[in-house]
Amino acid sequence: MSADLTAQSPGRVADEDSAATPRRRALADPRRWPGWAQALGIYLAARAFSAVALIVVARGQVENYWTPANPSYLRFTGLMWDAGWYRQIAETGYPAELPRGEDGLVQQNPWAFFPLFPYLARGLMRLTGAEWFVVAPLLALVLGAVAAVVVRRLVERGAPRAVAARPGLPLAAVTLFAVFPTAVVMQIAYTESLAVLLVATTLLLVVERRYAWASVAVLALGFTRAVALPMAAVVVVHALVRWRASRRGEDHLGVRDVVGLGVLGATAAISGVAWPLICGWVTGEPDGYLLTQGSWRGVREIVPFEPWGYVSRFWFGDAAPWVLIGGFGLLAACLLVPAAWRLGNELHVWSAAYPLYLAAAIEPGSSLARFLLLAFPLGAVTAGVVRRPTLARRAWLVAVVLLMLVLQVVWIDSMWRFTPPSGWPP
Repeated sequence: MSADLTAQSPGRVADEDSAATPRRRALADPRRWPGWAQALGIYLAARAFSAVALIVVARGQVENYWTPANPSYLRFTGLMWDAGWYRQIAETGYPAELPRGEDGLVQQNPWAFFPLFPYLARGLMRLTGAEWFVVAPLLALVLGAVAAVVVRRLVERGAPRAVAARPGLPLAAVTLFAVFPTAVVMQIAYTESLAVLLVATTLLLVVERRYAWASVAVLALGFTRAVALPMAAVVVVHALVRWRASRRGEDHLGVRDVVGLGVLGATAAISGVAWPLICGWVTGEPDGYLLTQGSWRGVREIVPFEPWGYVSRFWFGDAAPWVLIGGFGLLAACLLVPAAWRLGNELHVWSAAYPLYLAAAIEPGSSLARFLLLAFPLGAVTAGVVRRPTLARRAWLVAVVLLMLVLQVVWIDSMWRFTPPSGWPP
């Protein structure tokens, strides 16, 4: 082949270099990345920070029920605390009978934990041949990464007024979600990553009026965490808003929409009770799920809202009523500030319905801060409190991020480090 066909002219090489330069600059400047890539970058940077904190704490971990002394990062994130229950589910499934102690009371058992995450991990374990403590934390990390991308899109699509009032709100919301004090569980063998992904996906699909796919997502949510019921409230409000708009001639609510909303609402309601019903059917005890949940409580009888009374009295004594009033007052303020009202109906209703559901359903304890991670739209409210000027808006975000990172380190050190009782090992 002749040289004139194989050689490139200097002019052509220069043109190619000049065309590639803007692309290289775009890749080097995160501000020019696509929105999804920016969200992913923020999430991964936050998880790197959390990984360092976890590794430091793991170095001081003594031998315990779950790990040897000074466990590796993957063993620490894949085996500690409730990760052991999920591992048991992935490897052996659920018991056909509820275990009982000598007193006849139901003991703690795997039925308290939902199956979708451990079964996904089990499928990957069989596919790759890797062990649980390798697969499960990495699966959680990946699911959390996808969740961060969906959260950015959800805020962009579901809160247009808030985005217009506070430029950069979608990424600011992702940032506060990623650095939340308990966001470290997004890289631990827990269900939060999958739950956040399914909550955000369901909300986004409702906002986009893709009701059939939203039904699939909320059904999956019902087998991930016990949080599908408050999503039914979101569907009801969304349907009422559309109905009122159609009466005013501002929207068209066709037969397909009515059927889709009906199916979605029914699916959310069924999804909220499906796992307790399955537990009762398999074990032969209709209230088996509630009995199992009661085994983790200080008072086994489950009465909505009641645990807040005796738990607060245990921790705060006579000041308990004032502490409760202050806590719920703070939550109410977060939902009533102008930044909250600028959210779309779906995000605003979820931000109210989910904490209310938590207040009714749980006994407050060390897990409460972790459960609040699913109220991630409140991150958009926090970021949107300060709108202008630009310097004040950025300073506010930086201050909140730094505070959350400090609290995250405190939470990891105080809650994730386990000190065995005296006499261990037996």
